[in-house]
Amino acid sequence: MAVVITGQTANAIVQSARDAIVSGRLRPGDSLPPIRELAAELGVNRNTVATAYRQLVALGAADTRGRGGTVVADRLQPGSELAVPADAVDLADGNPDPALLPDLRAAIAAAPYRPTMYGTSAVAPALRAAAPVLFGDHPQEGELVATHGAVDAMERLLNTHLVRGDFVAVENPCFLASVGTIRVNGYRALPVELDGYGMRPDHLARALDEGARAVIVTCRGHNPGGIALSETRAGELRALLERYPEVLVIEDDHFSLLSVYDYRRVIPDNSRHWAVVRSVAKFLGPDLRVALVDADPTTAAALDARLRSGRPWVSHLLQTTAAHLLTDPATTELIATARDEYARRTEFLIDALTAGGVASTLGPPDGINTWVDLPREAPAERVSADLARRGWAVQPGTIFAVDGATPRNGLRVTTSRLDRTAAETFTTALAGAIAQP
Repeated sequence: MAVVITGQTANAIVQSARDAIVSGRLRPGDSLPPIRELAAELGVNRNTVATAYRQLVALGAADTRGRGGTVVADRLQPGSELAVPADAVDLADGNPDPALLPDLRAAIAAAPYRPTMYGTSAVAPALRAAAPVLFGDHPQEGELVATHGAVDAMERLLNTHLVRGDFVAVENPCFLASVGTIRVNGYRALPVELDGYGMRPDHLARALDEGARAVIVTCRGHNPGGIALSETRAGELRALLERYPEVLVIEDDHFSLLSVYDYRRVIPDNSRHWAVVRSVAKFLGPDLRVALVDADPTTAAALDARLRSGRPWVSHLLQTTAAHLLTDPATTELIATARDEYARRTEFLIDALTAGGVASTLGPPDGINTWVDLPREAPAERVSADLARRGWAVQPGTIFAVDGATPRNGLRVTTSRLDRTAAETFTTALAGAIAQP
């Protein structure tokens, strides 16, 4: 290796490696010398180099790749969905249908609002009063905190309990923003495989045994999986987590009011650190950056402190607008319509795939995205590229793989604006793309 790492102690080796990373002589993805090789070069014990490498990993400066050795970490690349060709039918963006969202301009004008000054409550009184609408099927056992959407809530929650290098158990395939949040903050993801009913308990058990300090579970409308937790599976996960009361359990229930499935609780009764996150993006609009978090008192206090210690609180104008919409009868009716429409549009795709015998979905569908499993001989990247040439944009499942995990071979198809004719035409194109040698 061209870069020379020096030092006679573990700390000196760490500092030398970090200097090389900061200077650009070591770049993200570069392999560090094998432990035995570097120890021989420096004339130190192998344990000294091994200790240094462990410290680099704990600092978030390096990642371990098993037999692939230790590499410089890339914390500034959270991942992103692939661009959609201008002339393609967009089944890739993961967005709700704008026609099924309320008019935010009218809502802002109609919502009662008073200028908010420094030092006021982090949760607007109007939103606190409207919280039962958002948490109607969940007993509010903790304290409410408002955040800038679900992703902001996840990051703040992890930061209240974890340090760099800690393990987080997440679903595989996983929501891209969750993967990015874990990576950028220097945590390490432990993949938990999915089936049609949610996280597999045996894989979660393995992640917990390996030292996971937090678990993120998507309750409904999983992105990209398009599934909801079954009652049986939620009970299995809850029973498993009872054995780990100190682990932070985060329920991401972003699809709450739009789901055709009931809320299934995963948080065990003896959990000391927990949070239920419900955002409004999918049914009130992605630009309304508001989520409510119901968390245990300790976690809620830590979240509130982070919002007050130099970080901006969530705009009370946005919170009041969200509260107005949540209690507005016309919006309630629109959300109900959207719930039925999204379920119907997803069924269009399921029916077309079933009738054509083309491919299978991950499980009983829920949400505005559907996961389509592909045969082994049809890699997702090739199929998605071929579909783009045929005028259809979808996301290859490989981009949703947790760091270090084996990607599930499939596609994520957004169904929020799909009609029956388009579903059938797309299925024909998919069949052709799968068969393409």
